Amino acid sequence: MKRVLVTGGGAGIGLAIARRFVDDGAKVLVCDVDAEALAAAAAALPGLATLTCDVVLAADIDALFGAVDRDLGGLDVLVNNVGIGGPTMPADQLPLEDWRRVMDVNLTAPFDITQRAIPMLKETAGTIINLSSAAGRYGYPNRIAYSVTKWGLIGFTKTLSMELGEHGISVNAILPGAVGGDRYDRVIEGRAKLSGKSIEETIREAFVAQSIKRVVDPDHVADLALFLTTPAGRSISGQMLPIDCDLQHG
Repeated sequence: MKRVLVTGGGAGIGLAIARRFVDDGAKVLVCDVDAEALAAAAAALPGLATLTCDVVLAADIDALFGAVDRDLGGLDVLVNNVGIGGPTMPADQLPLEDWRRVMDVNLTAPFDITQRAIPMLKETAGTIINLSSAAGRYGYPNRIAYSVTKWGLIGFTKTLSMELGEHGISVNAILPGAVGGDRYDRVIEGRAKLSGKSIEETIREAFVAQSIKRVVDPDHVADLALFLTTPAGRSISGQMLPIDCDLQHG
């Protein structure tokens, strides 16, 4: 039975990934800063272990790994899904405190959590999955902090795969494009407000560079994450795996 930790798993992609692993028979622990979302997730997925956790706080990370020991009894799969978008605004207007917050959540927290998880993953020759983004392949105007962190996760993934391969640990990054859900709706609203265009026009422009003119289903991202933990998937390491309806630019 796989033992899986999913960060930022209270909703969206993280919850879809947690659900897929639960359905596959895994023991799953999700953490999230949103206690209400975690309560709803636990009610929807019997057997799911949850913990309210702010990943930028050292005490909360200590508590998280206490829960890993208590609820999972070890670790086979780490999914670094936690992340925030930050404000939608040009680089020259972005407050430094917002830049730092995005760096702390999207880059420093995955490093901290992964560093703590590595000894357990060495024991199991486990799997690390980092959730980057299409913003980690291309630039992202007016979301510079987010884009920089998602590019950073690419280097994080590549380097970890080199360091940990000798221990049988596979490390990959999934790069979703536009994924349907509340977060996507907020991003579109932010773009529309900044540009002065309508929601409908903003959505049409977002699809210009895609071969398939639709958003990605969170369950499809979850399917890819699960595959990476299968015997076939574990023959893949150090790779950037886009799931973005074939963005053609860049």
